[in-house]
Amino acid sequence: MTTTPTLPTLPARRTAPAPSGGGFAGAVGAEWTKLWSIRTPYACLIVGLLLTVVFTFYYGSIARINDKPVQPLGNAPVSSVILGQFVVIVLAMSMVTSEYATGSVRTSLQWVPVRHRMQLAKAVVAAAVAFAAGVLFAVLGMAVAWIPFRGHASFDPAKAVSQTLAMGLYCALIAVLTVGASFALRTAAGTLSAVFALVSALPSICTGLGGPFLLTVNDYLPQSAGGHFMLADGDAPYPPAAAILIVLAWTAAAHLTGRFVLGQRDG
Repeated sequence: MTTTPTLPTLPARRTAPAPSGGGFAGAVGAEWTKLWSIRTPYACLIVGLLLTVVFTFYYGSIARINDKPVQPLGNAPVSSVILGQFVVIVLAMSMVTSEYATGSVRTSLQWVPVRHRMQLAKAVVAAAVAFAAGVLFAVLGMAVAWIPFRGHASFDPAKAVSQTLAMGLYCALIAVLTVGASFALRTAAGTLSAVFALVSALPSICTGLGGPFLLTVNDYLPQSAGGHFMLADGDAPYPPAAAILIVLAWTAAAHLTGRFVLGQRDG
C-alpha cells in the first residue's frame, strides 16, 4: 500500500501594513521637527520675552510719569509689537532662507515634491509658533506693565483677552507674510530688508513726512492696520474687522508671490 506524501504547510502570507504619514500632515510634522531641532526659535523667543519685559515696563513708567489718561492695560504689549514682531520675522525667515543658504532645500523638495504643499506647511508651522508667541508676549507684557502704570491703566478681562488674541493673530499673519517673502527672495538679507521696509521703514517715512496722502497710505500698511486692529480704540479710519482684512491682504499677496516664484524656479 502506497501513501501519498504530503507537502509542508506554508505559513500564511503577512499583509504589509499600509504606509502611514506623508501628505500635508506629514509635511507639517517634518517642518515642526526641523524648526525645533535648531537654536534659532529658542533664541528668538528668549529675545522676544526680554524685549517685551523692557518695553512694557518702560511704557508703563512713561505713562505714569507723564500723567497720561487711563488706558487699557493691553496697550502696553500692543505697543511693544513694533519691536517684538521682528523676533517673529527672523524666526519665520530662518525656516526658509537657512535651507536655501545650506542647500538643504533640495532635500525638503524631495521629501515634499508638491511645491505649494511645502510652502504651506512652513507657513502653518510659522503661524502656529508666532500666534503662541504673540499670546505669550501679550500676557507677560500686561503682567509687567501693571506695576509701573500705578493707576494709569484699566483692566477689563474681555478687553485684555481680545487684545491678547489680536496680538497672536497679527504675529501669525506677519510670520506667514515673511515665509512668502522668503520664498520670493531666498536670502536672509533680502528678505529682512524687504519686510523691514514694509512693516517699519515705510510707516516711519509716511508719518515723518506727514501730509494727507502719506498718512492715508500709512493707514493701509500692515503694521499700521495691525496696530488699529490690536488697539481697537475707535481712532482708526476703519473698523477692526477692516484692519485685519488689510493685514490679511498683504499676507496673501506675499504668500502667493512666494508660491509663484517657487513654482517658476523650482517647479
